[in-house]
Amino acid sequence: LRAKTVLTRTKDTSLPLAERTRIANDNNADLFISIHTNASEYKTAKGVETYYLDNTNDKASLKLAERENASLAKGGDDLGFIISDFIQNAKLGESISLAHHVQDSLQLTLTRYYEGVKGLGVKKAPFYVLVGAHMPCVLIEVSFIDHPVEGKRLASRRYQKLIASAIYQGVKAYFVATAKGSVKP
Repeated sequence: LRAKTVLTRTKDTSLPLAERTRIANDNNADLFISIHTNASEYKTAKGVETYYLDNTNDKASLKLAERENASLAKGGDDLGFIISDFIQNAKLGESISLAHHVQDSLQLTLTRYYEGVKGLGVKKAPFYVLVGAHMPCVLIEVSFIDHPVEGKRLASRRYQKLIASAIYQGVKAYFVATAKGSVKP
């Protein structure tokens, strides 16, 4: 894609959610993709899913967003939030399209090499890590780390490389669709 990729970190360290988005904005990124491993109180939960920023009434999505947002410090910049909300509303269609391209690619790629990969679909949720992004953005839950099978897969380099490849293919498909005008800005 001849793209410059900027990682928010290269080691297993903690980075505040707002800082991750700031890095994307400071680099004038075309896309912001936040990659996560999922977890559930039910050890049988499994699958891959992709989220875009929006409000929802879905209890499972809200519970996941609440867990992800738990590291937030209380308080914040109300004006910054209002401006961010305005920007993201303008980018909503692009974020939804990106989410579908990435999710489709993840499902297609992983089911080609592994049995029992469950596609949980594209969903919307109020993930704070996506708030403030000045570009189309998605959050990807690549598998459940606490599932006995998926947890082992996540630890393998092969599975990690397949996930990275699938995300790349999804991003590529998104850019192709954007170039053809089939994504409404």
